[in-house]
Amino acid sequence: MKICIYGAGAIGGYLGAQLALAGAEVSLVARGPHLAAMQAGGLRLRIDGEERVARVRCTSDPAELGPQDYVFITLKAHSVPGVVDLMQPLLGPGTAIVTGVNGIPYWYFHRHGGPLAGTTLQSVDPGGRQWHGFGPERAIGCVLYPAAEIVEPGVIRHVYGKKFPLGEPDGSRSARVAHLSEMMVAAGLEAPIRDNIRDEIWLKLWGNLCFNPISALTHATLDIITADPATRALSRAMMLEAKDIAERFGVHFRVDVERRIDGAGAVGAHKTSMLQDLEAGRAMEIDPLLTVVQEMGRLVGQPTPMVDAVLGLIKQRERMAQAA
Repeated sequence: MKICIYGAGAIGGYLGAQLALAGAEVSLVARGPHLAAMQAGGLRLRIDGEERVARVRCTSDPAELGPQDYVFITLKAHSVPGVVDLMQPLLGPGTAIVTGVNGIPYWYFHRHGGPLAGTTLQSVDPGGRQWHGFGPERAIGCVLYPAAEIVEPGVIRHVYGKKFPLGEPDGSRSARVAHLSEMMVAAGLEAPIRDNIRDEIWLKLWGNLCFNPISALTHATLDIITADPATRALSRAMMLEAKDIAERFGVHFRVDVERRIDGAGAVGAHKTSMLQDLEAGRAMEIDPLLTVVQEMGRLVGQPTPMVDAVLGLIKQRERMAQAA
């Protein structure tokens, strides 16, 4: 089975290295000095007190790789619409696309049921580019829980976690998702198959939609955001707005708001990905984490005053950063 990791940064590289070291036929799509280092010396993964080297095919041009059985998308979510055309050579008749992106994926309303079935979300899939260019029928949902970082080009340090829940949009236990789970488990990863992957997507988004922008606006780490009464209250208010929307779409949250906030605080003095992107001068994942919640609220007539306010602030922060 051929597996391509499109966006072999920290998490994509960790995933690809583990699969390759377990014997899977893996290729990586990356760019810049990180790509050059992997091509020269392999992908070096620091994990469990040791360094492992995975020698895999690496390229910046997916056309070199040909059709794959599975393509993991592990790019920043806002980058995906811009690479739909570039990814076409990877797609054969039976290729599955595994959406390892933050926020709501392009296929969310595929086989969803109800009046919104088949709806595309402009905030994450402008003009339906992914829906029409990939096809929702290819999609397998995947939620990324591990943390990793690129410590130098070609070198990834695993920080914590190995859980990657998987799920078909219709909740079925298909042969393709079962085989994928088996391969990932053989690679030392946790890949439980969920019968409602949307619940898992919202559980992660629940924290990202508030902790990420608050951290970028205040430069506070998770322990501070969750301990400070004001930022904790704001987080709670945003999460409750999102919960009201998600439940309108049939989502079930297996933990309550306070437990979810406490779980984030337990991570400690961690900078969110949005704060890291701001500090590095990169574009922030605003639309997939906040604008999409606002859009989905409007689809069902659910107001989102706290999300709207923070969304306005973080977009202004991004404009100021770009103008600097």
